[in-house]
Amino acid sequence: MTTYTENAPLQTSLFDKLKPHLELIAALFSGVLILTGWILDQNGVEAMSVVAYLSAFVIGGFAKAKEGIEETIKNKELNVEMLMILAAAGSAAIGYWTEGAILIFIFAVSGALETYTLNKSQREISALMDIQPDTALLVRDGIEEKVHVSELTRGDMIVVKPGERVPADGVLTKGHTTIDETAITGESIPVSKEAGTDVFAGTVNMTGSVYIEVTKRSDETLFQKIIDLVQSAQSEKSPSQQFIEKFEGTYVKVVLIVVAVMMFLPHFFLGWSWTETFYRAMVLLVVASPCALVASIMPATLSAISSGARSGILFKGGAHLENLSHVKAIAFDKTGTLTRGKPEVTDIIIRKGLNHDSLLKVSASIESRSNHPLARAVVRYVQNEQIPFSPPDHLEDVAGWGVKGTIDQKEWKIGKAAFVGKEEADAFANGASLAFAEDGKTTIFVADHEGIAAVIALKDIIRDETKQALKILQDEGIFTIMLTGDSEKTAKAIAAETALGSYIAQCLPEHKVNHVKNLLEKYGTVAMVGDGINDAPALATASVGIAMGEGSDVALETADVVLMKNDLPKIAEAIKLSRKMQRIVKQNVIFSISVISLLIISNFFQVLDLPFGVLGHEGSTILVILNGLRLLKRT
Repeated sequence: MTTYTENAPLQTSLFDKLKPHLELIAALFSGVLILTGWILDQNGVEAMSVVAYLSAFVIGGFAKAKEGIEETIKNKELNVEMLMILAAAGSAAIGYWTEGAILIFIFAVSGALETYTLNKSQREISALMDIQPDTALLVRDGIEEKVHVSELTRGDMIVVKPGERVPADGVLTKGHTTIDETAITGESIPVSKEAGTDVFAGTVNMTGSVYIEVTKRSDETLFQKIIDLVQSAQSEKSPSQQFIEKFEGTYVKVVLIVVAVMMFLPHFFLGWSWTETFYRAMVLLVVASPCALVASIMPATLSAISSGARSGILFKGGAHLENLSHVKAIAFDKTGTLTRGKPEVTDIIIRKGLNHDSLLKVSASIESRSNHPLARAVVRYVQNEQIPFSPPDHLEDVAGWGVKGTIDQKEWKIGKAAFVGKEEADAFANGASLAFAEDGKTTIFVADHEGIAAVIALKDIIRDETKQALKILQDEGIFTIMLTGDSEKTAKAIAAETALGSYIAQCLPEHKVNHVKNLLEKYGTVAMVGDGINDAPALATASVGIAMGEGSDVALETADVVLMKNDLPKIAEAIKLSRKMQRIVKQNVIFSISVISLLIISNFFQVLDLPFGVLGHEGSTILVILNGLRLLKRT
């Protein structure tokens, strides 16, 4: 009993290791049986050779036959697998045991290659799931307690020691360290982390022991989103794949009808013998099967999705990957996309007679209840000035314009010039806002019942990689445009600095949608890149929505493609990957159709024997799969 208990885990472990390769093992074993059958046949042991061939049929063809029968019952439609079963059975029926068995063998090998492609595309996800920590060191009342990550809630304090993986998304509150974020961003260079910075589940704490406040449950982490997004992508098919699958059902029926006709007509109209007629019908059944055509798209798509995931580009499905290759124009949000999304207060001008600190206290109080990046910048500035403030008595958020707040029974407005009174705002402090706009700064105004109380200038720093990314896209012949809610002059300054093709300022969410629709009419296929809640409608409207990985949850859920690291050059990389996939798919489709046509014509002129028909047909299937696997390499 003891021996059994100790060995059982080893046996299970060995089976688990072999399980992903069972289809290939069965295919290779059927090849051994075919060789055995051929040797026995050459030595006159015909009965035993037939047994070996039958065994090769069963072992090599079981997986594909099972798949074909199940799909036929489920969809109530014949498929390629059923054609192969009939072709192999027909070959055996006319005495071509070796050819029928070889057909099953090569078909099984091509099936194993397709399975390998799928497993390869899932390997990145499996690797992520394997490294995701199961437990965390929770600090409660000064006592450290090991708990399962699913027990963590927002606000919990955990400690992560050097060499350990971060178990949950959170904010570093105490200590400083260096963290390897390869699993999240694909970037191999470790990132320094100090108090107040974000950390992500699945990343590796390399140096110091740190305390982290949990901000997301285990099922909400960025790490888990990566897993969910790619798993979802694997199940979504591209338009080309959907067309091929619909075409497959009709094609199979046509082939069977033609084969049935081929069994009789040549004998009566061309004078072929019955043996030759039936033989040519079986060859036709083999060579006319669209195996290579069916395998032209899915392996290539899965390989491209896997390659993108490895580079930090998550495609939510083959359809979006295919659409990206046709993009002629890309619209960009500004804040958080072209820029870092963290504007800084650069200038403050306050109306005479008002106290500087009191005005900032009111501003921070009202803005503290807003999630807008400009509001957060004002709050950060006031906090850095160490000016205390408390929440407002009442707050009303006017989407796209600003906020109204009440403090000590006095109403305040903070927002755009048009929200507080455009003429008065433009004239305030001798037109200071116009000068700020010329410098590419964004201005917000604070107003009370007496009028404009202050103008605050902020500047959102352009990302270092923005100019490079836009140039690469423009070199690819893609039109670039910025859609921003900022003023005309601010937008103009940003567009000039980044060399954008065009820009449209003062866009509310509904305006962005309308502009994307206009671009769709003009260019056909358009991508939208954004990161905020206000970008979600435009992301959904565009042919391809691209979200920045650090963007809002709504943007991430709405987008079709997610850049896990906020790296704009990855957009050009994604487009190149998409176009490469399209080239490979076209190569595969043209090649497979050409081979099928050539084999059918050769069979009709009686110059193609069954063995060469089997090799030509199944060989072309393997070649298109291998061609698709080239996409697994980094571009």
